[in-house]
Amino acid sequence: MCDVPAAGPGRRTATLPRLKKRSEFQAASRGRRFHTERMSVQCIDRPSGDGLSGPVGPRFGLTVTKKTGGAVERNRIRRRLREALRQLRPEWPPVAIDIVVVARRDVLSAPFDALAVDLRRAMATCATSRKRLGQGSARKPATATDPS
Repeated sequence: MCDVPAAGPGRRTATLPRLKKRSEFQAASRGRRFHTERMSVQCIDRPSGDGLSGPVGPRFGLTVTKKTGGAVERNRIRRRLREALRQLRPEWPPVAIDIVVVARRDVLSAPFDALAVDLRRAMATCATSRKRLGQGSARKPATATDPS
């Protein structure tokens, strides 16, 4: 569905297209949000003129704060989320969006299938709300004068 390359030679799995700069994470925090008990997902449309020559598709950022636990727990959370995102690769929306996953401690004890379901729902919400935003508002604008 998306033009992201598969695993290269000598790699076990493909790397995720990822956010690398703090400004990209901050931009996503101003976008749409999706919440579950295990994570919060923030997403924003990527501007078309951002200078990227790479493939069109989502880019991901993972945030795991020190509040969730020590380094071992935080790394385990990141590994679980990365693997869930890799398995969902065929279902990635073919749109240019940036997605930031802010994990909670419950990611450690959650069944792997539940993580995949949460991420699938979050990506679907980001992709569909992107389409809805282009349709405009269904409400009529308020008028400045009253006809009575």
